[in-house]
Amino acid sequence: MDDTIAPAPRTILHVDMNAFFASVEQASNPALRGKPIAVIGAKDRTVVLTASYPAKACGVKTGATMYEARRRCPLVQFVVGNPHKYMDTARRIAVILHQYTPLVEVCSIDEAFLDVSGSLYLFGSATRIAHAIKAAMRAAFNITCSIGIAPNKLLAKVAANLQKPDGLVIVHPDDVPAFVQDLPLEEICGIGPQLTAFFQQRGIHTCGQLQPVPRAYLEHQFGVLGAWLHDAACGHDTTPVIPAGEEPAPKSVGHSMTLAHNVTGRADVDLYLQQLADMVGRRLRAAGLCGTTVAVSLRWASFTSVTKRQTVAEPLRLGADIFRAAQRIWATIPLREPVRLVGVSVSNVRPHYEQLPLFAAERKARQLTIAQDMVNDKYGEYTLYPAAVLQRCRRERTIAPSWRPDGVRQAIR
Repeated sequence: MDDTIAPAPRTILHVDMNAFFASVEQASNPALRGKPIAVIGAKDRTVVLTASYPAKACGVKTGATMYEARRRCPLVQFVVGNPHKYMDTARRIAVILHQYTPLVEVCSIDEAFLDVSGSLYLFGSATRIAHAIKAAMRAAFNITCSIGIAPNKLLAKVAANLQKPDGLVIVHPDDVPAFVQDLPLEEICGIGPQLTAFFQQRGIHTCGQLQPVPRAYLEHQFGVLGAWLHDAACGHDTTPVIPAGEEPAPKSVGHSMTLAHNVTGRADVDLYLQQLADMVGRRLRAAGLCGTTVAVSLRWASFTSVTKRQTVAEPLRLGADIFRAAQRIWATIPLREPVRLVGVSVSNVRPHYEQLPLFAAERKARQLTIAQDMVNDKYGEYTLYPAAVLQRCRRERTIAPSWRPDGVRQAIR
């Protein structure tokens, strides 16, 4: 007798804030409501971060230059973004989401997954939870969100993207085969333009057309990705919703910045390298990590790029040490043309187990770093920073891709 119990189906919500940065700006400034606006990173040498839906209707897209946005939408109004405002709103949104389940995975500043499988008896149904979240967003922030409900994260995200703005799409477990049959491959998160083009050249445009392709063939072509492609085409996904604090350790930590103007001197690039190294070191320490491989990335004025790496014997976590390694790499790269973007990253990361330093100079550096981190934790990034980068902008308008809301657990207790 087979007494194996099949796992109960999950119920996953994907909450996607609609044109988040633009919506927050319009909510805080009534004069912008209903207007075509584009949130930009700065006043010069920047691109569109988010466009409002009236601007999107004119063809303004994320990543467009200001010139291109103006050409497509002559009436567009540019608004310089305020990351602190968006992060504060995102933190408060996370508090609302935690009212319905502790299983909340904030995957970006404007998106989150919720596993409400254990909350359905308490709130009645996933649909009721979705409507309650939508009502809370309107009441608290005067903004909207689109929500997808499905038995897994993959399909919940697809569903949330199907009706924007303010949409609600439900994919019941029994409807999954029909739902994915005619679903274009590019709608699946993780299938980018290159993979889409690869399959389209072979006459495969939808998930239904990809399903008959043998898993073994896909694994031969793409390795581990091939198995995932086969499962995704069938609408299968067992990825769990991972709450804050339970995420796997990152494989690398990095920062990059587009420069306010093209730089032609090595000493000028050094200033950016030092600032970026300091930012990377701070993130490593905050995560309790260290790493042994440093990479420097440059993008030239011609938009071509170069990346070089160097592995060191001792793991790094201090900005000064990362900067020295980055300088050594930078010295090996010929300065053929002006630089428009600089990046620094550390990979081969692992948990840091600290040994108390033996020498006075090392103890002093450690105490200084601890003090700097404590001040910046309390008063904000770049309250204290190396004097060498005093003339550099503080980059307060940057939101790291790894940003996650802090203090949410304390707020909901």
